[in-house]
Amino acid sequence: MEWAYGLIAPEPVERAAALVRLASARAKVRRTRARFNEAWHLTSGLGHEEQYREPVLVAAREAYDEAASRCLPEALWNTPISGGISTWPGLPFALLFLEWEARYPQEWTQHAKAWGTKQTLIRKLAANGHGEAVRAKLVDLVDLVVQRAYRCKDREYVRVARAIDGDDLRGRPDRAHRSDNPWAQLHASYLLWLLDRPEIPNTRCVWRAWLADSRSR
Repeated sequence: MEWAYGLIAPEPVERAAALVRLASARAKVRRTRARFNEAWHLTSGLGHEEQYREPVLVAAREAYDEAASRCLPEALWNTPISGGISTWPGLPFALLFLEWEARYPQEWTQHAKAWGTKQTLIRKLAANGHGEAVRAKLVDLVDLVVQRAYRCKDREYVRVARAIDGDDLRGRPDRAHRSDNPWAQLHASYLLWLLDRPEIPNTRCVWRAWLADSRSR
């Protein structure tokens, strides 16, 4: 699924080509899912165990799984996380999926919107022990999200920031706080405030109280 990296390419032409590949992959997922549902209906009169062994249903399920493994976000659903996140085969595509949403949110929303998947991936990635390359990518993601208007599930990135907290991470919101971008100023200030207070939960109530206090100064 190397073509998927085109989704985060800076060149619009390359992204457009990747979106064509994605549309084709998603169409195949829909077709194979429909065939699986049809096979399920046709074999529904069998006993539970017998139905799952029925060759028609087995073949339909295998075809769907194969199609889903070559498509986003379906590939992330069909690759269970066993063991640590750092050894998960789906990790590169999880990072790609989140970077796509962070860099090109409108394209992500139009072609592969999956808020629950975004939330789940961020929470799984909010862990210690990442390799240098993965940690650097997570720092970049936090930085990208801090600098934009809030999108659904963005607040989950506080978990990541707390998990990988360090001078290199804090340098990003510190610069954002001093920038001319009002969203960056606001989000960076809140993030730095939370990083200094790890015991405080990142809830809507806490956000509203912090926001009210910051506006009253």
